[in-house]
Amino acid sequence: MSSSLTRRLCLLSAAALFLASPAHALEAPKNKVILSISGSISLKNAGGQADFDMAMLAALPQHSFTTKTPWYTEPKKFTGPLLRDVLAAVGAQGKTLKAVALNNFKVEIPVEDAQEFTVIVARLMDDEPMTIRNKGPLFIIYPFETNIELQSTRYYSRSAWQLRALEVQ
Repeated sequence: MSSSLTRRLCLLSAAALFLASPAHALEAPKNKVILSISGSISLKNAGGQADFDMAMLAALPQHSFTTKTPWYTEPKKFTGPLLRDVLAAVGAQGKTLKAVALNNFKVEIPVEDAQEFTVIVARLMDDEPMTIRNKGPLFIIYPFETNIELQSTRYYSRSAWQLRALEVQ
C-alpha cells in the first residue's frame, strides 16, 4: 500500500471517528441566563437543562429578515439564530416545543415549523437589543411576508415574545 493511500485511509478513519463520536458538551453561560431549554435534549450544561446567555445565542449563526407583524405599525427587522440551530445546539429530539414567556404565557410550537420555515429566536429588532417593554429580550418570530400561509392567527399565536424557556416534548 502506498504511503499516500495509507495517509488518506488514516485521515478518513479519523474523520469517521470524529463524526461518530458524541457531540461536545454545551459550554456553560458566563453571564445572566436568558434562555433555558429542557425536556428531550441530549446536550445540557445546567443539571437537566441547557442554559444560554445572550453571548451564546449571538455566537450561533445569525439571520435577519424584515417583516410586517400585527404588533407593530411598520415592518421591523429581526435578527437572531434560527430556531432550528438553537434546537440542534442542545440535541433536541421531540415533536413539540412549549415556549414559556416571562409572564408565564405558554404556547406550543410544532418542531416541524423550525424545519419548514426560517423561524428565528430574535435577539435584535432593527439592529438593537430588545427590551422587555419591546417584547424582548427574545422573540420567536416567523418570516410572515415570505409565505401567505404564515399570515394567519395560527402562526401569529406561535410567535412567543419575552421568551424565557423552551421545553422540548
